[in-house]
Amino acid sequence: MARIVFPSPDVFEAEAISAETRAINAGIIEKLSASPDPWSFPPAEVRAARAAGQGVFPLQPKSDRAREMTIDGPHGEIGLRIIAPEAPSGVYLHFHGGGWTVGSHDEQDPRHERLVDNCNLAVVTVDYRLAPEHPYPQGPDDCEAAALWLVRKTSRLFGTDRLAVGGESAGAQLALVTMVRLRDRHGLTPFSAANLVAGCYDLRLTPSAANWGSEKLILTTRDMRNFIGNFLCHGGDPADPDVSPLFADLAGLPPALLSVGTLDPLLDDSLFLAPRYAAAGNDVELAVYPGGAHVFMGFAGVLAAESLDRIDSFLKGIFSA
Repeated sequence: MARIVFPSPDVFEAEAISAETRAINAGIIEKLSASPDPWSFPPAEVRAARAAGQGVFPLQPKSDRAREMTIDGPHGEIGLRIIAPEAPSGVYLHFHGGGWTVGSHDEQDPRHERLVDNCNLAVVTVDYRLAPEHPYPQGPDDCEAAALWLVRKTSRLFGTDRLAVGGESAGAQLALVTMVRLRDRHGLTPFSAANLVAGCYDLRLTPSAANWGSEKLILTTRDMRNFIGNFLCHGGDPADPDVSPLFADLAGLPPALLSVGTLDPLLDDSLFLAPRYAAAGNDVELAVYPGGAHVFMGFAGVLAAESLDRIDSFLKGIFSA
């Protein structure tokens, strides 16, 4: 029988939101309201500005423990960034967020160092191709290729064949799509755990996303529609399970932790996915954080610390078993 952990309804009460979280959210809205419209610039310029620390998420330092390598993929070389302990208990395959359009595999080195140090995991993060220059299916194809490479190479490179997968926002969608692709296309279910943070699992837009509107708390409804437009600009049906994995057959997938904030436009995506994941016979924990914005873990505070601690505990529990 599947193990299901759902949150208390109290997390959805306005009174549950701390003063610190309210202040963090107000600062995000203030900064984004005063910033130029990112959709008035080419994606390459937005990526460069984000890499220079001009985006809303605080710029993270690069790790001197990281190493880069490339592997072959169906659309050309794929970059990988690796941070690893000497004798890892497992390997965590990570896909970054950014609406399939922005973001980079070297944005979260401190978080990945934390996974190395706290969970004794090697972290492999993927520089998958971004839209609109490289729209669907190129990004998911890169992620699938990286996962297949890791399945073949992990024992030799890391001394373990235990794997986990995860990501944030678009990266969570890619992680779930990758698990389904490996099962359906290659007969593989190699992952012991899935860490899915604030994912977009229905690209038709769930009610929370479609009805969010224009409040600039990380994402607006317009942002989501534009990101999806970039991703699917050369075709792709939003109701296709390979695009919107909420509609996929989810049987045979590993235990998953789904994390999301109550003030995330993508809240419904996690709320809808969790029971479907459980109904398919899989273990699932749904962690919902009062007042958390989209991928709120990127903003230092008590809420972020709680969520990161829970992710660490989830992964340690899997890999210590």
